[in-house]
Amino acid sequence: MTRVALVGTLGAMLAIAACAPTRQEVSLTGTWQLVAANDRHPDGTELPAYGDRPRGILIVDPAGRYSLQIFRADRGRFAANAKSAGTPEEYRATVLGESTHFGTCSMNPASHTLEFRIDTASYPNWNGTVQTRPFTLVGSELRYEVPATAANSGNTPISVWRRVSP
Repeated sequence: MTRVALVGTLGAMLAIAACAPTRQEVSLTGTWQLVAANDRHPDGTELPAYGDRPRGILIVDPAGRYSLQIFRADRGRFAANAKSAGTPEEYRATVLGESTHFGTCSMNPASHTLEFRIDTASYPNWNGTVQTRPFTLVGSELRYEVPATAANSGNTPISVWRRVSP
């Protein structure tokens, strides 16, 4: 093998090795199904925040762009059968029965934190915000917490997700 070919082959091997994941590498890339969406109250009790069978999906692409949706499974239908003709109670139940947002996210495995850079959310006060959340990732289960604030009545919202595809 000529020296040029050997150098080129070694360079290609090093480039491939740099892109190959290692056992220590952690990634959020993939599709995640919601397992639980609970609130931990200041007294330590944990109760469902979106009913007994919440539904949700979190999708993260390789560039860190994400879309997240959480819904109560038991949300009622609008009596008028028209989105624009709901009652105040129907609108309230709809808004409180969902949490959706999209943007970009990143993970810091050393500090066990996720950072969501939210472009747009169903709760408009989150638009354009950056939120850091402590997380654990064990096998295919991701669990993170939204820090307790006065806005969430001192409760700590907890989301648990299971990876369904890489």
